[in-house]
Amino acid sequence: MNTECPLPIAAEEIVRLGHGSGGELSQRLLRDYIYPHFDNPWIAQGHDSATLPLKSDRVVFTSDSFVITPLFFPGGDIGELAVYGTVNDLAMSGARPLYLSCSLILEEGLPLATLARVMSSMGRAAAEAGVQLVTGDTKVVERGKGDGLYINTAGIGVLALSDAIEPRRIQPGDRILLSGDIGRHGMAVMAKREGLEFDSPLRSDCAPLHGPVLELLRAGITPHCLRDLTRGGLATALVELAESAGKEFLVRESEIPLCEPVQGACEILGLDPLYVANEGRFIAFVPPQLVEPAIAVLTKNPISAGCRVIGAVTGDGKSQVILRNALGCERLLDRLPGEQLPRIC
Repeated sequence: MNTECPLPIAAEEIVRLGHGSGGELSQRLLRDYIYPHFDNPWIAQGHDSATLPLKSDRVVFTSDSFVITPLFFPGGDIGELAVYGTVNDLAMSGARPLYLSCSLILEEGLPLATLARVMSSMGRAAAEAGVQLVTGDTKVVERGKGDGLYINTAGIGVLALSDAIEPRRIQPGDRILLSGDIGRHGMAVMAKREGLEFDSPLRSDCAPLHGPVLELLRAGITPHCLRDLTRGGLATALVELAESAGKEFLVRESEIPLCEPVQGACEILGLDPLYVANEGRFIAFVPPQLVEPAIAVLTKNPISAGCRVIGAVTGDGKSQVILRNALGCERLLDRLPGEQLPRIC
């Protein structure tokens, strides 16, 4: 007598609760939809953890989670976003990204074709960024409890320099460099989610930032601080750094670049682009004597080709950000009490 419970017959190719059981369906999920996109010795071991050949005592570690809706948007998707977002966090510390982990929270009913598309995107993004995805996990939640797909990542890198890059090193006189125009990611995601169409297409700026950062460091230019602009946009990043550093910043609104589609969409919808999310932009705090060499390096890289000086660190102690407009009028920037655009990363 055969007492084994047969595998469920798949009427359609979707994620099922059995894919999270640890049994045969789980192995099929890994073998057919995940492993093919990450070919490296650590994945091939099939072990619960990865033993990494790090030869440095200056290791940088970060973790991030991605819950974006929709999963696919003009200029990227949740898989690309998960890789680039984690790589960018490491880059902002002056680290060379090396390894990633990936944990998937899958909702019952998610089309397996969607999962395959996301995994393929993650594989391509990891190859572009020069990192290896070496370990991970999958869990399945009941239908209606997972919004399709969530991704949690962790990243490991090695510092590319001896000096720390952090808020406490920001000094009065530092110039604030912005790597390019702002607001693309948040507006592209919102337009896709809400089915909005504009005369000019909106595309996310989703991109890995370690390239231009490492080029700066190789040129002997060490910023005092770096910060990628994600949730909360440029304004929130500036406010957080002013508070962490205990410094006053003066930012010139006329120097902050906006592409025409973002500017037009924000005007129509009544949104402030300073608070709209980005996924491929950063700010750098650079001593004044290094500004010209830094801009020369950054403008050679397509990701940071639009780099420009948008302000300066003007004093100690006040922990505030002053925005000056083209007429010379000034106002303080602060955090928003809530989200302009939820679920954008």
